[in-house]
Amino acid sequence: MVARFEWRTSLCAPDFPAAAYEGLRLRVPDHTPFNTLAWLCASEQALTAGERLHVLLGWQGDELALCLPLVASVERFGRLPFRVLRHLGYPLTDRLALLTCLDTDSMRKALVIIRRHLPHAMLQLNELSEPIGEESALTAWMAHSSTGERRLSCRVPVHLISEADHQEVSGDPRYKLRRARKRILAYGAQIRRVIPDAATIGPLLQALSDVEAQSWKGVEGVGIFTSNRSRQWIDLAFTALAKQGLLRVILLELDGRCISYRLGLLEQGRLYDYNLAFLPKYADLGSGRVLLEEWIRWGLDDNWHWIDASRVSLKSSSHQLHERMTGQLEHWRWSFYSWRPSGLALGLTMRLWHHFKPWLKKWRAWREALLPVAEPTPAPDAAAAAAAADKGPAPTEKTMEGKHASPSHSQR
Repeated sequence: MVARFEWRTSLCAPDFPAAAYEGLRLRVPDHTPFNTLAWLCASEQALTAGERLHVLLGWQGDELALCLPLVASVERFGRLPFRVLRHLGYPLTDRLALLTCLDTDSMRKALVIIRRHLPHAMLQLNELSEPIGEESALTAWMAHSSTGERRLSCRVPVHLISEADHQEVSGDPRYKLRRARKRILAYGAQIRRVIPDAATIGPLLQALSDVEAQSWKGVEGVGIFTSNRSRQWIDLAFTALAKQGLLRVILLELDGRCISYRLGLLEQGRLYDYNLAFLPKYADLGSGRVLLEEWIRWGLDDNWHWIDASRVSLKSSSHQLHERMTGQLEHWRWSFYSWRPSGLALGLTMRLWHHFKPWLKKWRAWREALLPVAEPTPAPDAAAAAAAADKGPAPTEKTMEGKHASPSHSQR
């Protein structure tokens, strides 16, 4: 069937075909909570003055077969401005499914329509998950771009909940959990499961943001509640998701006050571990690992199937689910550079950089190898030592409190 296309400027408009959109979303098997209209409408309302939303809809008869919400903006690469298109939700969206049921020819036509309606240098779609063993609908766009790139964003650890989880975990994680539980018990802290709704989500988000503000994330300005834009986005999105019953929170409380938490999104029996934070004063509790174990226990009680780290760093991920993972899922970033002069220039620069980058790494390693090794300081002779002793003890340096290593993106 020949597809017909139309453009919309908002997902929140009263005349947007919400029912048709939901039908399309449910037909795509690997959809996530970040594909819901609740999340995307909150993302739209958080757009800045320099960003414009354009929604491409593709219809086959009366059935919606494509919805691609694109945000047009100007980004600088090497101080030069380029017009860029990204999927709505970047950069707070952790995992997306491409909502399309179109065939290859119709997808190729969609790319032509996008380039005519929205001239750009680069179109980039981040954090896309793809069914294993199936060719992506975006493959057809590669051959029709001046430069096309498909790069791995991350490998996400996932845990399949099974009957074995009724038993205590083995190996090193067992002893880490036992030590953490003993510390928590000594403090008198308690774990509480929360399913927020429309009435409770406001105060809960305020409590979570207060914890994050005092954590290293708040200090370094990288938390989900840190900026005014992300705070508005998260408040709107999680309020709407709570109304749909898609949020889950585990709190560690001391005297009724939250000192640590994990926040997740639940859909189709899969829990996406989205965010955690803890008060620095209680960093020695090791609460993150205990709360992750509580996710698994909750899943056993409520018949969840999977617990995922919704996103991690590609390298040096510190997510604790690595200790319990039974598999991994891959996220991909697709970049398509147009045939416009700006797209040709940006694509060529990208290719040159990828050729140059390995040589740069080798040069840096070679340069570091040539640096002289510092010689050890010779021990003072006996006379010098005696003279130093006569002057009394040397002043000790005030040690700084150890800073927590920055965890991966998934632990925001």
